[in-house]
Amino acid sequence: MADLKMPEINSVVIAGNLTKDPVFRQTNSGGTPVVNFSIACNRRFRDSNHQWQEDVCYVGVVAWNKLAESCRDNLRKSSAVLVDGELQSRTWKAQDGSSRTVVEIKARRIQFLNKRKKTDGDDSGFVEDDHHSSSVHEDSDSGHMYEYKYLSSD
Repeated sequence: MADLKMPEINSVVIAGNLTKDPVFRQTNSGGTPVVNFSIACNRRFRDSNHQWQEDVCYVGVVAWNKLAESCRDNLRKSSAVLVDGELQSRTWKAQDGSSRTVVEIKARRIQFLNKRKKTDGDDSGFVEDDHHSSSVHEDSDSGHMYEYKYLSSD
């Protein structure tokens, strides 16, 4: 019988809101831009008594290069994002000598889902990068505009 091999798939898509401002830095070797942030993703479910409950999952995200710079410039605490990426783990030594491991999402693409009030004369939307697309949709009932800005690490 032929050996069957499980396909190697590592893909994550998650939407949530930033729990605090992103942390931007550059690597010591080469000055490569990198940003880290955490998002909160809510999940609603019915418990054993058929009552609605809500659970929050906190997920770390890391983005590199131009994607990191775009995150630095556009994201703040409570910003809504959709992240497409892959899970990665990393291990380091803490100051007390113990070994620490974290699993986080390495972002391939990030879509900004910010909500903002429309201002007079502002119908142009948001600034676009050459490699990224952006569209702005107006909710006529509420007078709010929603920014959908799709950013890629490519």
